Amino acid sequence: MLRLFTYAEEKSELQRHLSRTVTFEPEVREVVQEILTNIEKRGDKALFEYTEKFQGFKPGEITVSADLIEEAYRSADRDFVAILEEAYNNITAFHKHESERSFFYEGENRVILGQRVTPLERVMLYVPGGKAAYPSSLLMNVVPAQVAGVQEIFLTTPCDSEGRVSSHILAAAHVAGIDTIYKFGGAQAVAAFAFGTERVPKVDKITGPGNKYVALAKKEVFGHVSIDSIAGPSEVAVIADDSADPEFIVLDLFAQSEHDPDASSVLITDSSELAEAVKTLATEKVSAMQRSDIIQQALAANGAIVLTKDIREACEVSNMIAPEHLELHVRDSWEILPDLKHAGAIFMGSYSCESVGDYFAGPNHTLPTNGTARFFSPLSVRDFIKHTSLISYSKEQLGLSGEKIAQFADHENLQAHAEAVRARLRKLGR
Repeated sequence: MLRLFTYAEEKSELQRHLSRTVTFEPEVREVVQEILTNIEKRGDKALFEYTEKFQGFKPGEITVSADLIEEAYRSADRDFVAILEEAYNNITAFHKHESERSFFYEGENRVILGQRVTPLERVMLYVPGGKAAYPSSLLMNVVPAQVAGVQEIFLTTPCDSEGRVSSHILAAAHVAGIDTIYKFGGAQAVAAFAFGTERVPKVDKITGPGNKYVALAKKEVFGHVSIDSIAGPSEVAVIADDSADPEFIVLDLFAQSEHDPDASSVLITDSSELAEAVKTLATEKVSAMQRSDIIQQALAANGAIVLTKDIREACEVSNMIAPEHLELHVRDSWEILPDLKHAGAIFMGSYSCESVGDYFAGPNHTLPTNGTARFFSPLSVRDFIKHTSLISYSKEQLGLSGEKIAQFADHENLQAHAEAVRARLRKLGR
């Protein structure tokens, strides 16, 4: 089930086995392009047709009423509501540390330069609600937008054929103070908010996970709106030495693999004894898992145990993978942290399992996948703000710098650029 690789001897084969890219089949591209084109041209009529076709729901009212949101919250298990509220507070506390401020500074001759930070005005947060409903994703997308100061936050999530939305999603929305929830999903939801329709507002940004149709639709509308990223299957890498607990590692690999048959779970260790223990224990325990079939498929296709000569080489393997989640089950996780350059989130120590970050700790669980942790970051407050440069030049400073600026323009053969400066210099008698 879990294939063992020796890194020094099988590096190229390991790279091939773990290679990950987001690809979309031609038939998916065709369906998504048709949906985008139709909704851009025909608005609500096309949106409602697709909602009935794919969700079995013929829209009348397209948003969830405030009464239903309140009812879901009131009728939810009180212990679960308390957990949602504490998680929301933890996530908010963390994201407040990401807040940015505008800055301005004054140079010579009364020149003022700066950067103004302003929130986006409207965002749509996509929350899966079909086969799997994830209130944790709702909280992780809502909080950074709220902390950034976004004024209009819309949620959309698929409903069933009767127009019902997951009560867990509604309860989480109530906890987060969100009262505008649309009842459709898929590529049609992305298109509606990207282009705007008669009853759906055009937004500035779309975030949140979804299936391959949602992911491709987000990719295609980028430019009409901003998006967070193109999410691929989830992944975890675990670096462990001989002090690690095999059961912890096996369950953490299972936790990742139960998401999806395409999920990737990799153990990287310098201990052959640990490698064998994990391999054996995984085989013994998998049948007891509710999603054992999915776990076995994922581990067979995308799982691996990588044996390295030492922990430093284990860090090299992790950097090659650039995993979404990276767990450190070693004696001193802080000691090896400087060697780890690429990961969406790093979980320090054997009691910092990925589940802690997925639900409760505070940092965002919307993370870069498919090796994009080499250049992408987790979803954050920064995704919901924009920066505007401010330049206030004085007559005195333009008089001193103007001819240099004009000559720069001359070298780029942009006459009007240069003349715009020289006209002002002539007014100044220069």
